Amino acid sequence: MAYDEGLAHRIRSALEGKRNVSEKKMFGGIAFLREGLMFVGVSDSSLMARVGKENHADSLAREHVREMDFTGRPMQGYVYVDAEGLETDAQLQFWLDRCERFVATLPPKTAKG
Repeated sequence: MAYDEGLAHRIRSALEGKRNVSEKKMFGGIAFLREGLMFVGVSDSSLMARVGKENHADSLAREHVREMDFTGRPMQGYVYVDAEGLETDAQLQFWLDRCERFVATLPPKTAKG
């Protein structure tokens, strides 16, 4: 499955200079990780956003947002933001900030050894 390289580039630009952020191909697209934990990704032309359970309902109430259900079941704490909801840098930044703030509350992923 292809993903929107333009959106991935916008995310890279917005995250430039942030420490402990990496990217990895996964879910048929690309994911951006903070301390080993995915916080956003790109699948097709949509943003995969890890908003957390506390922000799930509020996120779904926003325009151009839908449940993330690539497994066939909705995933609590994750949403898709369609391209129409990411047209401006401010819209993209809102989601990057929301997702990064949520993941910052989680313990870093440790390497299996």
